[in-house]
Amino acid sequence: MTRLRLASVNVNGVRAAFRKGMGDWLDTRDVDVLALQEVRASSDDLAGLLGDEWDIVHDPATAKGRAGVAIASRHRAHVHRVEIGPSDFDSAGRWIEADYELDGTTVTVVSCYVHSGEVDTPKQDEKWKFLDAMTERLPALRAHNPLAVVVGDLNVGHDQRDIKNWKGNVKRAGFLPRERAYFSRFFGAEGEQVEGADGSTGPGLGWVDVGREQAGDVDGPYTWWSWRGQAFDNDSGWRIDYQVATPDLAAKVSSYTVDRAAAYDQRWSDHAPVVVDYEL
Repeated sequence: MTRLRLASVNVNGVRAAFRKGMGDWLDTRDVDVLALQEVRASSDDLAGLLGDEWDIVHDPATAKGRAGVAIASRHRAHVHRVEIGPSDFDSAGRWIEADYELDGTTVTVVSCYVHSGEVDTPKQDEKWKFLDAMTERLPALRAHNPLAVVVGDLNVGHDQRDIKNWKGNVKRAGFLPRERAYFSRFFGAEGEQVEGADGSTGPGLGWVDVGREQAGDVDGPYTWWSWRGQAFDNDSGWRIDYQVATPDLAAKVSSYTVDRAAAYDQRWSDHAPVVVDYEL
């Protein structure tokens, strides 16, 4: 049996994250595959920071200094893809897939960075387009490989357990009922009609929210806290960073951890890494 330790984190700018201590975290975590979001750097920057022992696939955003997703691995990716959604939809820097072969078993990993959105603005329109594209891509991804996982900053809290102050955020991007309905369909039983928080219905896609399955019916564990005020110290956070796996891969989870910093001044991003071990 082969252990795959998959870590995912929105680094909020990888160069700044390394200046603040990300490298020290990485040196101690024995990670096999590392998925990054909001890289905001060049491929050369990434290679220089991570070192020669990592094989890196990277999709920067169209606009320099924005978004950017990457996957770094101890194993070479034998194919990677970045297309999602209609051909006229600019998803650059937000979706990258890579297939890795581990002792004869192929695992597909996606690093995903969903738009943050903003109610009643073009930013929210782009978020709807991206969530629609994910709805189309997930079944095809599962058909491509029954051992697949989408990880990253998905910028939506699925239900009340995922946001400390959920009552104050029901009209804000990230916890809109329509956004949450997409996630109810992502995680709903495959083929069954699922009713979303906005009253809409649609077929479940059968993917598994590994974090919720492992944590159970509890608040959090949160993965993002504002830099402002006492949000981190009070654990007033959001669980918006996910590992979303096919049922076949979710059945192989042996460990799930949110690597929350020990103290506010030890944070190197406003997000915490989500680390999952899969026994293949």
